[in-house]
Amino acid sequence: MSTNFLDALAGTQLYPLTDTRLSKLSHAEQVAHLARFGVRLIQLRDKTISPLEFYRVAAEALRVARAAGVKLIINDRVDIALSLKADGVHLGQDDLPPEAARRILGPKAIIGFSTHNPEQARLATALPIDYVAFGPIFATATKESPEPEVGVSGLRNVRRLVGQIPLVAIGGITHDNCSEVVDAGADAIAVIGDLWSSPDRASLYARWLETGSQA
Repeated sequence: MSTNFLDALAGTQLYPLTDTRLSKLSHAEQVAHLARFGVRLIQLRDKTISPLEFYRVAAEALRVARAAGVKLIINDRVDIALSLKADGVHLGQDDLPPEAARRILGPKAIIGFSTHNPEQARLATALPIDYVAFGPIFATATKESPEPEVGVSGLRNVRRLVGQIPLVAIGGITHDNCSEVVDAGADAIAVIGDLWSSPDRASLYARWLETGSQA
């Protein structure tokens, strides 16, 4: 199952997450925007709206993604991923267990799982998931009540713990500090703030995608 995620990245290491607050764009607009620059895997994330509204915006975003050849991962909501036939789901520590999500979504779905310390990462290696997300690596302002920063050294330690399972680094990562994150063993980098806060998004996206393809 683990190759599903790396294949979906299509040769890059950039794994963008949507954010309507920072981008000032709808989720569908964000997907279209990223697709134009060559992004092929996007996580749809919104902690501020109701499940019904999330379903509606996810349906719209998925229509755009399908037309653009982009795979879409739904944050948290296995039910929405199932009903829309999305490409997978990203789960947190308090969400539906990955074992249950795998039974519901089937063997082809991409399932990611958030971890915040070495023990959680170690336990995740026994789960039916396609990647382990670890962080926050650095301080982040895109999540309420974030876990403590784990740092690059923490990421390097977790790289050893998870073995060959794809490892996604998340939390406060920018294009300026991403090289040390990749050097510490990240297979992909989940990015929110750096993508949507930049006044020159086109130039930044091009640099991110070039960095990923060359790493």
